[in-house]
Amino acid sequence: MSEILKVAMPKGRIYKKASELFRAAGIAIPADIDESRKLVIPLPEAQLEFIMAKPVDVPTYVEYGAADIGIVGKDVLLEENKDVYELLDLGIARCRMSVIGLPDWEPGIRQRVATKYPNVASQYFREQGQQVEVIKLNGSIELAPLIGLADRIVDMVETGQTLRENGLIEFESMFEITSRLIANRVSYRMKNAQIQSLCDALQKVTAAPAE
Repeated sequence: MSEILKVAMPKGRIYKKASELFRAAGIAIPADIDESRKLVIPLPEAQLEFIMAKPVDVPTYVEYGAADIGIVGKDVLLEENKDVYELLDLGIARCRMSVIGLPDWEPGIRQRVATKYPNVASQYFREQGQQVEVIKLNGSIELAPLIGLADRIVDMVETGQTLRENGLIEFESMFEITSRLIANRVSYRMKNAQIQSLCDALQKVTAAPAE
């Protein structure tokens, strides 16, 4: 009998889309667990165990082997830069990372950029040949240009509704973001057949690639 595969699942909006994808792939996930407050959820029929984690922590659980595989946004993968295998673009939770600010922003001598993604932002502006001071914030990033903390922000944009409501605009899109299936390097060798089987099942039902 196969071992249980431990899956680090992100709480929140990505989980809902990921669980729909699993079900579409024929993986038995009871509907009642969607509202569960449990942090570790055994799924013996599917030979899986879900570990419910904050999205930003998923790559850490996978890198250190607490989970065999995980589902995580490309934004978190780039920011955290963990030593994991990226197996599959699941095509869900699609959005983009963008540079955002007030419409009347003009480049100044000293430029500040606020973001939840300091590594991603720093690398991007270095590649653009721009010198900026990056300020890390953990929430309500849109507030920074409104109160003068920063000139611009780097953040994820899905519909742009929050930006419009706060009088902000996108200056440029940096890259597209989707959720990815990742694996622990040792688990990928030791449980290869199980992981590959799950990966193949998900690949058949993944969303169509972006145009």
